[in-house]
Amino acid sequence: MVNLILFGPPGSGKGTQSANIIEKYGLLHLSTGDLLRSEIADKTPLGLEAKKFMDQGNLVPDEVVIGMISSKLDSNPEARGFIFDGFPRTTAQAEALDKLLALKKTSISMVLSLEVPEDELVRRLLERGLTSGRSDDASEEVVKNRIVEYHNKTAPVADHYAKFGKFRKVKGDGSIEATFVLLSKEIDELIGERERV
Repeated sequence: MVNLILFGPPGSGKGTQSANIIEKYGLLHLSTGDLLRSEIADKTPLGLEAKKFMDQGNLVPDEVVIGMISSKLDSNPEARGFIFDGFPRTTAQAEALDKLLALKKTSISMVLSLEVPEDELVRRLLERGLTSGRSDDASEEVVKNRIVEYHNKTAPVADHYAKFGKFRKVKGDGSIEATFVLLSKEIDELIGERERV
C-alpha cells in the first residue's frame, strides 16, 4: 500500500497534482474536509459528533477526524493506497495518524512537498482570486498571511516525517506537466523500492 501526503502552501498546485497522482497511480483521495461533509450528510455517529463541534464554531477534535479516516480505510480494503489531503496539519495529528496506520499494518510511505517561491504563490493566488471569486485570494495581505500561517503550522509536520527519511521536496514552480514529472519520479522510485523488497 502506498500512502502519500502532498504538502504545499496555498497556490502551490496541490489540488491539481493530487488529481494527477490519483489518476496515474490509482490511489484513493482522502480529504478530511470531504470526509467530514459526507459523514455529516450520512448522519453517522462520527458525523453527528463532528457537527456538534462545528455548529458551536469549534474545530473538530483530532480523535473524531482520526475515527473518520479509520472508517474510510476499513471501507476500502482493496485500495492500492491513499493520498492524504488537509491532514495531518500538526505534529500531534501526524503522530495520531502514524499510530492509526500502524494498527492497520501500513504507514505513510512518503511526504511530497511542493516548493514554490512566495512571490510566485502570491501571483498565482491573486490571479485565482480574479477568476474564482474566492475572497481569501483577493487581497495580497491575506494571501501572504495564509502562506506564513501554512509555514508556521506545517513545518513541524515536515520535520516529523523528515526524521524517518520520508520527506521529499519537489520543485513546484514549473508548469503543471513539469511538476508532475518530478512528483512521478519520486513516487516511481518509492514503488520501485517496494517491489524490490
